[in-house]
Amino acid sequence: MEDRDADDPGWVAMTQHTHAQHGVPDDARAMGLDRNTEEGAMVAMAGSLNSAKLSHRVVAWAVLVSLIGPLLFGLLHQFF
Repeated sequence: MEDRDADDPGWVAMTQHTHAQHGVPDDARAMGLDRNTEEGAMVAMAGSLNSAKLSHRVVAWAVLVSLIGPLLFGLLHQFF
């Protein structure tokens, strides 16, 4: 594998494309999140979903239910 100069525009474009491809927004990267951290992986997964695809909408709803479901069950158990 060859070493590349950091000033090479092709190298910079390749790294920027790699980050954009994984769906991590710039502000999340600024906070130190990337796809290798637990929270960053969730952000990357959610950021890479496309609302035009039915399967992606189904995944988004499944993630929403899996995150909100335990909270609702806990509240129901606490108050009723």
